[in-house]
Amino acid sequence: MKEWKIFVSLLAVFLLAYFLPLENPKIKEGILEAFRLLQWYARMHTLACVVPALFIAGGIATFLSQASVLRYLGPTANRWLALSVASVAGCILAVCSCSVLPMFAGIYQLGAGLGPATAFLYSGPAINVLAIFLSARVLGFDIGLARAVGSIAFAFIIGLLMARFFRKDETKRMEAVLQMPEPERSRRSLWQTTLFFACMVLFLVFSDWFPTNDATITLRDGTVLKANIRYQTKDTVTLQLYDDAWKSTGETRTYSRSEVAQVAPVESLTLQIFRVRWYLAGAMFIAVAVMTLVWFSRTEFKDWMNSTWSFAKMLVPLLYGGVFLVGFVSVLIPERQVATLVGDNSLFANFFASVVGALWYFATLTEIPITQTLMKLGMAKGPALALLLAGPALSLPSMLVIRNVLGNKKAAAFIVLVVVMATITGMLFGRIVG
Repeated sequence: MKEWKIFVSLLAVFLLAYFLPLENPKIKEGILEAFRLLQWYARMHTLACVVPALFIAGGIATFLSQASVLRYLGPTANRWLALSVASVAGCILAVCSCSVLPMFAGIYQLGAGLGPATAFLYSGPAINVLAIFLSARVLGFDIGLARAVGSIAFAFIIGLLMARFFRKDETKRMEAVLQMPEPERSRRSLWQTTLFFACMVLFLVFSDWFPTNDATITLRDGTVLKANIRYQTKDTVTLQLYDDAWKSTGETRTYSRSEVAQVAPVESLTLQIFRVRWYLAGAMFIAVAVMTLVWFSRTEFKDWMNSTWSFAKMLVPLLYGGVFLVGFVSVLIPERQVATLVGDNSLFANFFASVVGALWYFATLTEIPITQTLMKLGMAKGPALALLLAGPALSLPSMLVIRNVLGNKKAAAFIVLVVVMATITGMLFGRIVG
C-alpha cells in the first residue's frame, strides 16, 4: 500500500509537470502568487510562530508528564472538564491553524484523548480574544458575539463527537499507551514545569504578535491610500484598499516595495504591543534559556532537540506544500468571484463559504479584512459567519498535517464536522439576523 501511494504521488507530479499550461496568464499569475504567499509565510510566519510551536511540541513530548496528560486529558479524566478546558484553551493563543498543529500533535502523541485533543485543535486558532474583539468592531457586534459563542460550542461538540465516533479505536490506543513503561519521575516540580511552558507560550504569542495591519500608505508618486496590509514579500506589498471612512472598497492591489514611500500604521493597543514585541519575546527567551540551563540535564536537552526535529520533519514539508497550493488556487478563485456565490443565506451559500474557509489559509487575524472585503462585495451575514467558523480552524496545509497525525478516517471526520457545523450555524444565524 505504501509503495502504491508513492507511485500515485510521483505520477501526479509527472502529469502536472507534463500538462500544466504555462502560457495561460492565470496559471502564470497563480504560480507567481503561490511563491509570493510561500515567501511571506517563510519570512513573516515561520521563524516567529511555527518554529516556537515546534519547540513547544518537542517540550510537551519530552518534559510533560504522561501521567499528568492522562489524568487531565486522557480516558480516565473527567470528560466534561477535559473538553471544557480544551475548548477555551485558544483564548490564550493567537495562532493560525498551522501553528497550533505541533502542540496538538505533542499532546495527542503523549496520550491525550481524541476528544480533548481535537477540541484544542479547533479552539487554538479559532477563539483568541483579539480576533473576537476585532470581528465585533469591524464586522458587527452580532457577528463578533456569534463567532465567540460558536467557536467555544464548536470545539466542545467536535471533541465530544470525535470521541464518540472513534471510541473503539481510542480504547485500543489508550490500552497501548497505558502498557508503555512508566517514565522516570520528573526532576522538576509542577510550578517549574508550568512556568517553563508558560514562558515558551508567551514567547510564541509575542513573537507572532501582529496589529490589525490597517495603515495609511503613501506611494512615491504622491498617492495616499488607506488600506489593510494583507501580506508582504521581499519585493511586494499586497493591500486591501479602504475608502476615506476606513470601509473596504473590495479592491486588492499589489505594489512593488520601490513604489511605496511611507507606511503609517493606525495607532492602537495592538500596535503599541507590536512595537515592543521583541523586547517581550526576548525576555521570555532569556527566561526559557536560564530555566533550561538550571533545571534540565544535558541528556534531557538533547532529547528535547531530537523530539523537536522529529516534529519539524513531519510537519514543515506539509505546511509549505499546502501554503504553496493555497496561493496558486487563490488566483484561480478570486474574492470577487467567491462573493457572487455567497450573496444569500441558502444552504449552498453557507456550505460553499464553509468549504472555501476550510481550504483557504488565514494567517492570524487576516480572516477579518478578507471577510470584510467579501461582505463589501455582497456576501451575506450567514455565509460570513460560516467562513469565520471554518476558516481559522482549518486550511489546506493543516488538513495535510492532521491526516498525517490522525490518519485518513479521523482527519476526514474532523474536517467534515467543521464544515457541516459551520454550514448549519451560518444558516441559523442568517435567519435570525434576517
